Amino acid sequence: MDKYYIVDSSILPEVVEKVIKARTLIENGQVRQVSEAVKQVGISRGTYYKYKDYVFLPDAGLTQRKAVISLMLHHDRGILSEVLNTMSAADASIVTINQNIPIHDWASVVISFDISNLTGTLDALLMALKHSRGVTDVTLISVE
Repeated sequence: MDKYYIVDSSILPEVVEKVIKARTLIENGQVRQVSEAVKQVGISRGTYYKYKDYVFLPDAGLTQRKAVISLMLHHDRGILSEVLNTMSAADASIVTINQNIPIHDWASVVISFDISNLTGTLDALLMALKHSRGVTDVTLISVE
């Protein structure tokens, strides 16, 4: 089970901040390739890839907090509806849904949603989704 924490950066290794800086350079278009970003911040590509999906920088002052998850859904009637109902029950507000065509009866889905009014924790919501009928591979992609 994944658990998420907000911690003071002073207790984290310096590479965590550098990974976030490298990802920001890429996302903002200041560099085109990972190799450029890691060279600029002074870390290895291996370090970047080791941490890039696990460390996030919260944006202070936003009225909305957003999260993005990916899931694999079995191609049965009502599965997506059940996922959305689970999210709605936790007061998650859906922003976007991107679903691919099912291949071998499974479809990948990416959902972005507002978590500012979430009842319970993001961990609890992810766990509920992981235990939903016809759902596998629930992955938190990002949080802001």
